Amino acid sequence: MGKGFFISKTVGILGIIAGVGALATIIALSVVYSQEKGKNNNQNEEQTTSKPPTTTPIPSNKPWDKYRLPKNLVPETYNVTLWPRLTPDPTTGLYTFLGSSVVDFECVEDTDLILIHSNKLNYTEFENQLARLMSVSSVEAPAIKSSWLQGVTQYLVLELDGTLKKGHKYRLYTEFIGELADDLGGFYRSEYMEDGEKRVMATTQMQPTDARKSFPCFDEPAMKAYFFITLIHDRGTTALSNGKDIVFERTEKMSTYLLAFIVSDYDSIGNSIDGVEIRIFARRSAIAAGQGQYALNKTGPILKFFEQYYNATYPLPKSDQIAIPDFNAGAMENWGLITYRETALLYDEAFSSNSNKEKIATIIAHELAHMWFGNLVTLRWWNDLWLNEGFASYVEYLGANNAEPEWNVTDLIVLGDIHRVFAIDALASSHPLSSKEEDIQTPAQISELFDAISYSKGASVLRMLSDFLTEDVFQLGLRSYLSAFSFGNAVYTDLWYHLQKAADSSKLELPDTLDNIMNTWVLQMGFPVVTINTGTGSVSQQHFLLDPEAVVTTPSPFNYQWIIPIKWMMTGNMQNPLWLTSKSAMKATQDQWVLANVNMVGYYRVNYDDDNWAKLLDVLQSNHQVRQRMIVNVAQILDDAFNLARAKIISTVQALNTTKYLSNERDYIPWKAALNNLDFFYLMFDRSEVYGPMQFLSILLFSICLSCRYNQVNAISLACRTGLEECQNLVMTWFQEWMDTDTNRIHPNLRSTVYCNAIAAGGKKEWDFAWSQFIKNDSTAIESDKLRYALSCTKQPWLLNRYLEYTLDPDMIRKQDATATIVDIASNVVGQSLAWDFVRARWSYIFSQYGGGSFSFSNLVNGVTKRFSTEFELQQLKQFKADNSDVGFGSGTLALDQSIERTIANIKWVEENKENVLDWFTTEANAQ
Repeated sequence: MGKGFFISKTVGILGIIAGVGALATIIALSVVYSQEKGKNNNQNEEQTTSKPPTTTPIPSNKPWDKYRLPKNLVPETYNVTLWPRLTPDPTTGLYTFLGSSVVDFECVEDTDLILIHSNKLNYTEFENQLARLMSVSSVEAPAIKSSWLQGVTQYLVLELDGTLKKGHKYRLYTEFIGELADDLGGFYRSEYMEDGEKRVMATTQMQPTDARKSFPCFDEPAMKAYFFITLIHDRGTTALSNGKDIVFERTEKMSTYLLAFIVSDYDSIGNSIDGVEIRIFARRSAIAAGQGQYALNKTGPILKFFEQYYNATYPLPKSDQIAIPDFNAGAMENWGLITYRETALLYDEAFSSNSNKEKIATIIAHELAHMWFGNLVTLRWWNDLWLNEGFASYVEYLGANNAEPEWNVTDLIVLGDIHRVFAIDALASSHPLSSKEEDIQTPAQISELFDAISYSKGASVLRMLSDFLTEDVFQLGLRSYLSAFSFGNAVYTDLWYHLQKAADSSKLELPDTLDNIMNTWVLQMGFPVVTINTGTGSVSQQHFLLDPEAVVTTPSPFNYQWIIPIKWMMTGNMQNPLWLTSKSAMKATQDQWVLANVNMVGYYRVNYDDDNWAKLLDVLQSNHQVRQRMIVNVAQILDDAFNLARAKIISTVQALNTTKYLSNERDYIPWKAALNNLDFFYLMFDRSEVYGPMQFLSILLFSICLSCRYNQVNAISLACRTGLEECQNLVMTWFQEWMDTDTNRIHPNLRSTVYCNAIAAGGKKEWDFAWSQFIKNDSTAIESDKLRYALSCTKQPWLLNRYLEYTLDPDMIRKQDATATIVDIASNVVGQSLAWDFVRARWSYIFSQYGGGSFSFSNLVNGVTKRFSTEFELQQLKQFKADNSDVGFGSGTLALDQSIERTIANIKWVEENKENVLDWFTTEANAQ
């Protein structure tokens, strides 16, 4: 690699001037930054990211003590030059980046104050001030009177000795330095091994509030602007940004959180479709192994599908997608430069399972869907995040289904989103889809919204909306909405307005305005259970709660009543859809049965009278043809029954009886729904005497499904988990052959579960072998991830404790995988208490390094507590909350309250159901 540098620059002299300015100040800024970093390290040895000097926050009504920007300044254009240093400073050992920024903005209301977001940046002083202000119109710019960094609210504050005038335009120039840290946020570094050498790349993750860590900016989604980006980088490396390179074109008008800039020595493959350049970037070894080919093959068709779906051409000249070794989220929809975890983009048939392939297709579809819905038209504020992510989480299945039509992937939304979010939204501590704008202010509050409610409930409710409007009407309104707000911002009610117009023009009859219908789903938390008495025909609804005794403290403007669309069938024949407004709509004769919520398009559960439940179970048991036509509803019947039992609406024995037909079932979705629910039984009883009799179910599944390709993983996982000797012998034989021959013949579909169960049945030898393979396969992310998970399965406490320690060492476990690994260990019955003790003992450090706004932090809180079902564990959980109130829980705050509520419900359920469950499993086991 040569020692010179290369500038990927904008058109025009301004970018060159900014680049030269950055070069001229590198020595002085590096010295200042190193001094400040040294001070910070002396104050807190555990802290790894810099904190520039800030004023001590004093509660006030001053603009700089408020988290929201005033509306008096509107950015128009940024010219940003950045120079990431991919080698550490020889004196301090720090990786840093140099930067300069020019932002042109218009004053829309007279003001003598400039607030612009800035976080963890140190600035060059100009005449004792942190910025320069110029006018680009006819009036003179006032001088800067004072300037400082406001740390809590993350502002660069500039007080002026005069007034910025309404209708005039100004220019703000800054020079700065920041740490190119390994904290996975803003402009950060990622490290990996290639050909035995450590490689360092600079990459970004701006969403939701970390663009301000890269350069000073008006970092709110409604503050859209045009961006010219210049990257200074070593010869032999490649620079990428949102604009088309090598000379980055000006971006379209866009939000700061969608920016991206990357410097790496990656390789790429590419093609084009209808003039749009498509490229896949990854480590050179991954590209050489063909791991980017599947993503390249599917990106073009999925882009074309969404062009047709939205009736709008792709708005950019290129679509770059890049796999990052260290990446906290699954992927990020940066406009024109989408970033992914390596496991979410790279496919290798020698290592990747069918489920890995399906995940890659759906994630690519999710991110490409955002290119219009989210990027072209953007939420005005984060309280409407659910619309952005919920929509992409819904249509990802449509895009993936178009790319891989033989998979029938659209049905998987029931398992992946609806059932998943039901478990959270059935808690009294849930929250509505849309929050009040004034209630979402801080970065931690914003990050807390990136949860299953926003993604999965959003997807489920929008799927329901699309169904009752019909797909044609939904697309008509959607296209009108996108056309009206292109390159702008909107709120969720703007979409309702355009969908209502489409419904009216199509003469579609609705029981109320779309706004009134959807408000019952958007503005109140939770969901209903619809109860149907087929003898009387009565239909009613109530708020479904897993713990019916839980106190709901969140008031509802609709008294927890919903306007509910119901698609239903009578004895296998579809009936006219109806809305829940009548009390006598579904009466059946003695020979008839009713099934409501056909294809589970509605976001609600269904309960029936005992007679209809019996008829449905008889259909499952004896009528294969009918069952085959309603696979999704079979999964719904199972999932509804188990959760109605947890809520004490039906008996637990009645729910367990729904599984008796499974000896006749071969389809994946019903089996997976059943096993997901039975997993709750294992969590509650795998430390008790109930666990033994439960083994009979694993024997049943193992014998039925081992020959069925889609259920093999389920069969091996459950059978080995419950100690079935035949299963354990099988996986140990496969694993031992790999250890003996160094040739891995285990099919990629089975590797994750075989590795896990072999390590669980083995000891130190198996664990050490898997660890050596984990290190060896670092360059093959999908295989490495399977091994990382499998290492958490050992039953040796000392190995699990050692593995827990590894999670806090980025040289052992990547930061992106740390919290997931802790959760994996907690999922192991032996590791659960070890992980809980570890998290409690290390909370302050874990929070400072991985917490705050981390997308995965709520998963950590939920994951280490999901097995809690005793009074002792409840008291520990409450004490944990009290002991760490000063440290805080950041984006895990709500998850902690949900964990407490779930633990209380678990305690009650175990006390009330343990004997009945033991009796049922004992009886069924004896009958086998």
